[in-house]
Amino acid sequence: MNKQIQSDMIVGRNPVLEAIKAGRPINKIFILRGEREGTARVIEAMAMERGFVVQHVAKAKLDGLTGGGTHQGVIAMASSKQYSDVEDIFNIAKERNEPEFIVILDEVEDPHNLGSIIRSCEAVGVHGVIIPKRRSAALTPIVGKSSAGAIEYIAVARVPNLSETMKQLKKRGVWIIGADAGGGIPFTECDMKGSIALVVGGEGKGLGRLVKETCDFVVNLPMKGKIESLNASVAAGVMLYEALRQRMA
Repeated sequence: MNKQIQSDMIVGRNPVLEAIKAGRPINKIFILRGEREGTARVIEAMAMERGFVVQHVAKAKLDGLTGGGTHQGVIAMASSKQYSDVEDIFNIAKERNEPEFIVILDEVEDPHNLGSIIRSCEAVGVHGVIIPKRRSAALTPIVGKSSAGAIEYIAVARVPNLSETMKQLKKRGVWIIGADAGGGIPFTECDMKGSIALVVGGEGKGLGRLVKETCDFVVNLPMKGKIESLNASVAAGVMLYEALRQRMA
């Protein structure tokens, strides 16, 4: 079995139950489809109460994760780091006496991209990153490695609904700037000096409709070649350094 996967996986009913009780940060719990009795039911109830993502899957999925080993119908994927709250991000900005500088990632599912973006965020002084609970890479060891350790210095909040979180940010005076190939203005013409949240879409998908509609501004990165879009981590890096240039000026 892949050691990288093994390092963030908790296998079996009692180990998973005890991990939940101990407050271990967990990205997702897989439960054998049809399991509704005993410990499996208790695990699901506790997981839902704590806001963990629970998926009911076929036995083949669980067998594949464990390499055919015993799993008792329950596997949890643990996080490499405790998630923060959105409020923590505001507190970090306040402690630094700086206008909020936030990055929101809309369905960035490649863990290498997520790690690279977190690395760039740390380099330019972002106060925190916000990702959705579903359809997003989580804070796994692969993300930690791809971030070159930056994961230890960046607050990452995980929310159930990105567009609703964006609306709450706007109520608190944060301007939302989305990067999209069909954006209205070049990104260099957008004011990024104040309280902002930069929104970057997932690989090959761009911004979701609701997320895009919730943005205050939608900007584009000019493209002169034949390729229509940039890798998510590259696009984020370009946007982040333009924001840093403006904020330093």
